[in-house]
Amino acid sequence: MSIDFDTMSLKEMRDLRVKLDRAINSYEDRKRREAMSAVEEAAREHGFNLAELTGTKTKRAGSVAPKYANPTDPTMTWTGRGRKPKWVQESLDGGKELDDLLI
Repeated sequence: MSIDFDTMSLKEMRDLRVKLDRAINSYEDRKRREAMSAVEEAAREHGFNLAELTGTKTKRAGSVAPKYANPTDPTMTWTGRGRKPKWVQESLDGGKELDDLLI
């Protein structure tokens, strides 16, 4: 394939550059995934996972234990993080303290 840049406009060359950059990035991403897959497979064949071999730790999102419970329905709980549930706000508006809702 031969491209004659002398006959192309600046816009055409820039469009070509954008397409080429996308193609290169796509190619590199695909090759990176293939390489990672091959490395993970090799580790599995030897009885390991990649994290064990590289010494990296996987991040695990831990759950936070509930700290507050609805006195009228103890199955409704809240960890104390994020937005207050409606039942918490209603209890506070009704004159209770947050400490009154502690589990």
